[in-house]
Amino acid sequence: MTGRARSRARGRTRVPEVSSQPLAPRLEPSPIPTPAASAGAPELLGRGRQRGPSGAPLRKDVEVVSAGFKEMSLTERGGRRRDFHDLGVNTRKTMEHVKESKTGASGSAIRLITNYIRLNSCPQWVLYQYHVDYEPQMESRRLRTVLLFMHENVLGRIRVFDGGLLFLPKRLETRVTELRSQTRDGQNVKVTVTLTNELPPTSPTCLQFYNIVFRRLLKIMSLQQIGRNYYNPKDPIMIPQHRIMVWPGYTTSILQYESNVMLCADVSHKILRSDTVHDVMHELYAQFGEHRFQEACSKELVGVIVLTRYNNKTYRIDDIDWFQNPQSTFNKGGTQVSYIDYYKKQYSMDIDDVNQPVLVSQPRRQGPAGTSLGPICLIPELCYLTGMTDKMRSDFNVMRDLSAHTRLTPEQREQQLWRFVDYIQSDENVQKELSDWGIQFDSKLHSLSGRVVPTEKIQQGGKMFDYNPQAAEWSRETRGSYLINPVPLENWVLVFTRRNTDVARSLFQTLGKVVKAMGIRMEKPLMVEVEDRSEAFLRALQSNVTQSTRIVVCVLPSNRKDKYDTIKKYLCVECPTPSQCVVARTLSKPQALMAIATKIALQINCKMGGELWSVEIPLKQLMVIGIDCYHDNAAGRKSIAGFVASLNQTITRWFSRCIFQDRGQELVDGLKVCLQAALKAWHACNKCLPGRIIVYRDGVGDGQLNTVVNYEVPQLLDCLKYLPDYNPKLSVIVVKKRVNARFFSQAGGRLQNPPPGTVIDTDVTRPEWYDFYIVSQSVKVGTVTPTHYNVVFDNSNLKPDYMQRLTYKLCHMYYNWPGVIRVPAPCQYAHKLAFLVGQSIHREPSLALADRLYYL
Repeated sequence: MTGRARSRARGRTRVPEVSSQPLAPRLEPSPIPTPAASAGAPELLGRGRQRGPSGAPLRKDVEVVSAGFKEMSLTERGGRRRDFHDLGVNTRKTMEHVKESKTGASGSAIRLITNYIRLNSCPQWVLYQYHVDYEPQMESRRLRTVLLFMHENVLGRIRVFDGGLLFLPKRLETRVTELRSQTRDGQNVKVTVTLTNELPPTSPTCLQFYNIVFRRLLKIMSLQQIGRNYYNPKDPIMIPQHRIMVWPGYTTSILQYESNVMLCADVSHKILRSDTVHDVMHELYAQFGEHRFQEACSKELVGVIVLTRYNNKTYRIDDIDWFQNPQSTFNKGGTQVSYIDYYKKQYSMDIDDVNQPVLVSQPRRQGPAGTSLGPICLIPELCYLTGMTDKMRSDFNVMRDLSAHTRLTPEQREQQLWRFVDYIQSDENVQKELSDWGIQFDSKLHSLSGRVVPTEKIQQGGKMFDYNPQAAEWSRETRGSYLINPVPLENWVLVFTRRNTDVARSLFQTLGKVVKAMGIRMEKPLMVEVEDRSEAFLRALQSNVTQSTRIVVCVLPSNRKDKYDTIKKYLCVECPTPSQCVVARTLSKPQALMAIATKIALQINCKMGGELWSVEIPLKQLMVIGIDCYHDNAAGRKSIAGFVASLNQTITRWFSRCIFQDRGQELVDGLKVCLQAALKAWHACNKCLPGRIIVYRDGVGDGQLNTVVNYEVPQLLDCLKYLPDYNPKLSVIVVKKRVNARFFSQAGGRLQNPPPGTVIDTDVTRPEWYDFYIVSQSVKVGTVTPTHYNVVFDNSNLKPDYMQRLTYKLCHMYYNWPGVIRVPAPCQYAHKLAFLVGQSIHREPSLALADRLYYL
């Protein structure tokens, strides 16, 4: 619903005559012809490879809100709140050991302030839910709203409509109410309002209603919706030196937590660029010339999200139609209208370049009554780029200037939230809207009690080390100590270009100095000099890497992806050998060479099967598994599932497999194959099978929890049943990193991030889940983000305290960083594996590498 439509809904302006004009020109669904790329042209590298192929069909997401009430399908709308689908998933009731309490006990208590705000009072009357149909069907949500709200005398002034569902605090006289409306051009429309549900205040569907009402409040506050969040375009932060503008805003969600319905509000920032798609096309033309221009545009632009400022909507570029231009026409109400005339009449905007192509965006949501919406056509010079390019992310100056405004300290974040709460409490229009619905928010941020679990001791080289818990890293403490399992660095190959000969020799000499303190014996490598071409690197590997080669180290002249991909494809698939790539520029600073060589030596040792450090794991015969997904858009948007399982009691050795899945599929198929292979590998190492298996499942999006519970967990259980006389304990934990919850602690009268090891398992957790938050990592800049853990299956009867402590211990076991990371190590290993395969290899790696951390 647009701001004007909501204004009319509040009765502030008269209802004018309206037309059935859509927000952007649509075409009937039809294939868009795309000229073939020039044969023989070198493959270009760019965002298009990572985002998706030209014209890839998109999945139509449909959400369902049921949770004990009459099921109703809801197509995705505005905010795309798929997390409502998870409301009906009640996993805690199936676990007897946490029915009464899911809280832990160990550790010291800490008082925390959160970004949650309680609803002090909720409506105490029945909420009536109606479904609204239009005949003929109306595509524009704005138009549907205006046609419905013409009948205020029937509906009343207090109402909420999101384009498909209408909520009223009163029951209409009849179950089916037929209304007659008329558009500005005289078209008669029959509007049918059908009662579908009577919802008591405790209904989970009412949570959706609260969120719709709150989105109205954000509109009243003059915030504009982009995606699922709301931003303030009147208070932009300009970063002109990088052609970036930042809109401050908020992300909000109202849900039922342990004992209260609460609003979770966090500060959000939308990064906008002053470049249009038209500007980028001009730059690409100058860079690649006419011959490769179209291919370069597809690689760079397909998959990018753009903002059209004439309606503040975002679109994903799915294709570029080179056969159309702004002078082309489309069918609008039976009349052929050119894009130039359409934008001039609809938005009073002139289009300058009449020869530019047309961008195509395929809507992910459905139209009214489940109808398919045709592609939306956009004009490049009216589309502004959003987000950051890879080049911008790698630019230190850009990220430094941007983080000064977006990475808020706990005190700055709390001030922004207090300002938000104060505005809600003081704005008369907002309070009137809340009063009409009987809703009242608390005037302060919610506070609760958490726990800080004891700091772990690091075991390395037969010694135990303590580390600074605030820094949450131990590189200084363990320096000079032998590794748990140092593997000799012998029969290895060092590949480099002629220009980097000195850099390669310097790396070899420095490695010789640092490996002695680790207990690693190093021999001289086979030094191979190559030309600066991908083909030359490949020929050198084919000629010099044999079955006895332990590892290949390549010094790359630049961070170009094609050379890296060539090396990884060959050494991970065709000639399975661990490899380590390092960019020459990384080794160019003599003062940092010792530190860099130390990190490289640790990675090399891991990739050859070595072990670095460990923490105490009290549970015996425990196997931990990590699963994560990556979408490989270059290979037809296939999904790669990374599966990583521990192989020993100390959880220092790992087994890995990859699964390729169908287009756009997020949840894992083929889990049985992976688990059976992991159990076989465990048995080969331990001469027995694990008695307890704990699975950490990352990469589960909002709305997919039910599929994990009803599909993935049964797959794992079925796999275990096929083994005779084998009945291990199984736990499955969904790991979620993208959460809006924030926690602050007070020290010396100031707000700061809570210390690493902080556990939150009360107040802001969900009553129907066995869930908890852990702040495991330490951050030097900004506000720390906790990780949410949801135990969706557990027949182990393991105490919540033990589950939380074990999860925190595993955050210490990631060998690419001598410190505590944000997620358990198996999750991060699975992510690294899936990312390597999806980004560079695009094929299943050789099983000969399955017991090595070759993907670090």
